[in-house]
Amino acid sequence: MLKILAGSSSHAFGARVAEAFGADLIPVNTTRFSDGEFQVSIEETVRGKEVVIIQGTYPPTDNLFELLLLIDAAKRASAKRIIAMIPYFGWARQDRKDKPRVAIGAKLVANLLTAAGIDRLITMDLHADQIQGFFEVPVDHLYASTIFIPYLEQLDRTNLCIATPDTGGTKRANSYAKRLGVDMAICYKQRAVANQVESMTVIGNVKGKDVVLVDDMCDTAGTLTKAADLMMEHGAKSVRALCTHGVLSGPAYERIANSSLTELVVTDSLPLREGAEAAKIKVLPVHDLFAKTLTCLIEERSISSELIV
Repeated sequence: MLKILAGSSSHAFGARVAEAFGADLIPVNTTRFSDGEFQVSIEETVRGKEVVIIQGTYPPTDNLFELLLLIDAAKRASAKRIIAMIPYFGWARQDRKDKPRVAIGAKLVANLLTAAGIDRLITMDLHADQIQGFFEVPVDHLYASTIFIPYLEQLDRTNLCIATPDTGGTKRANSYAKRLGVDMAICYKQRAVANQVESMTVIGNVKGKDVVLVDDMCDTAGTLTKAADLMMEHGAKSVRALCTHGVLSGPAYERIANSSLTELVVTDSLPLREGAEAAKIKVLPVHDLFAKTLTCLIEERSISSELIV
C-alpha cells in the first residue's frame, strides 16, 4: 500500500497528486524553534509501507533539508521503500566544474538524498539529463513536453517556429520541432555574469513566424525576454514561451509583463506569486502526470510509454 506525504514547499502540489492518484495525504507536523531550527514528524504509521515524499528543493535550503529530514523520519519508522518525488530539482544548474575551485552542487544533493535513504527518485525536466547518473538509485525522469506538445497542437501551426533562448536547449527545441513538423531557430547568447546576458544573436529565419521559445526553466526572465524582443526585431509575427519550471525570481514578473511575449506557459511544479496568471503567465498542471507515474510504478508498467519526449 502506498502512503503519500508532502513537505511544506510542495504541500498544495502534493495534495493535487494524492487526489489524482486516489489517496489522502498523510499529515506531517513541522515544529519550528525560535532559532530557526525545525523538526518534522510523520503523524501516521508507515511501517512496512511504500512511502512517497513530495517536496521541491528550490531555495531556501530549508526545503532541501526538510526533505532530508522527512526521508530520515520515514526510514527510521521502518518504511519498506522510500520514493522521493521532486517536481523541481533545485541546484541542478551546478552540474559540472565549469571553472576551478567550484562545487558540483547537483552531485552533492544526489549524494545527500541517497545517504538519507531514498530508494527511487521521480522528477521532471532536469536542467541537464546527465544528473540522472549522479544517483545510485533508479530515476524516473518525466518530461513536460507530455503536457506542452498537446497544448501546441491546438494552435495554428501554419507559421509556427520552435526556438531555443540558448544553445544549451537545442536538443529540446529540435525534438519539439520534429514532433510538430515545423521550423526551428536558435538564440546564441554570451553572459557577462550569472543572470545577466551580455549579447545575443538569432540563428535561423523567424520573419513572419509565430515563434515559441522552449526552455526547462525561467529564473529572472532576462534571457527569455531578451530573446523574445530579438525575435520581434528579426520580423517575428508573435512570440510566446514554454518553460517547465517557473522559478521567476527577482524582476522576472515585471520583465515578462513589459516584454514582447504574448504569454509565458509554465507548469505547476513551483508555486507562483498570487495573481501571476494575470501577468501574461499561463499555468498547465502536471500533477496528473506524476500521479500516473505512481500508478505505473505500483502496477509495474512502463512509464516511458506514457511520455511524449
